[in-house]
Amino acid sequence: MKTQTKHLYEKMVDFKRFATVLLAVGVFFYLGVIIPSGSKDPTDLNIMMIVSASFLAVSILFFAQSKLHKMKLMEMEDDQEHSSN
Repeated sequence: MKTQTKHLYEKMVDFKRFATVLLAVGVFFYLGVIIPSGSKDPTDLNIMMIVSASFLAVSILFFAQSKLHKMKLMEMEDDQEHSSN
């Protein structure tokens, strides 16, 4: 049981780290779109907006996965407390 909780905790932390990195990269792509520059092609802007939105969407999904793993971990800890009492 201890290894399963450790595994869930590690997955929760990994999902949170991936989500944070994707969020940062998505923000940088978005900043590249909104900072004015004369040499940007409309096609490049569209691609950067799509990539930025994709990174942000995947980041949200990873934050949700991290939260689900955290809830499972809390349930397991509650079950352990109730079974030991």
